[in-house]
Amino acid sequence: MHAATAQEAEIRKALAARLPPSTVVDEVTPSPIAGLYEVRSGVSVFYTDSHGDYVIRGEMLDTRTRMNLTEARIAKISKVDFSTLPLRDAVVSIRGSGTRKVAVFADPECPFCKELESMLQERDDVTVYTFLMPILGPGSVDKAKAIWCDPDRGAAWGAWMREGKLPVARPDCDTGALDRNLLLRNKLAIRGTPTLVFENGTRTSGALSAVKLERELGLQGPAAKP
Repeated sequence: MHAATAQEAEIRKALAARLPPSTVVDEVTPSPIAGLYEVRSGVSVFYTDSHGDYVIRGEMLDTRTRMNLTEARIAKISKVDFSTLPLRDAVVSIRGSGTRKVAVFADPECPFCKELESMLQERDDVTVYTFLMPILGPGSVDKAKAIWCDPDRGAAWGAWMREGKLPVARPDCDTGALDRNLLLRNKLAIRGTPTLVFENGTRTSGALSAVKLERELGLQGPAAKP
């Protein structure tokens, strides 16, 4: 076994034994600092010594280039190939010509998702693919099923998120898309809602300002009017 590979294997073994089971080590690679290793867990990054005895959580900065190496690394591993998203499993809402595209992973009970929905409603040139991801409890699951099963899913989602109006549940509806969305969540290591994936692969999570939303959407196509 190559020396570097053996070292990485030793680190993996040590961290697996000492860290909580929820911290899955996906990759171990040497960092720019001798003797310090980068550990990737999902879309998170931390650092450890050559034996996995110590863990450092924080940002690594290159003082020569003034680059935040940790931030750049997270941005790279967080990217999503938009073309691979199973858009058939999303609620589609088109505003204006819809040339700009964004995928949103959202829970019906998520307050930040409701704020985001209001901001998206103000954009006049965007197609929103909302992947219903009910992770906040049984109430979320029931609401997601009712919305998915409505004949006009986009209108049902908007009515619930902006007005609190929920469609009548349809027990005979196929809600397999919701199960697939939860599997997709695990595949993409999505930790919370809302999580947005823009057409260029950029990902953001949590509360988002209108300015940042417009800036990210502006990278996808013609700028939307305020």
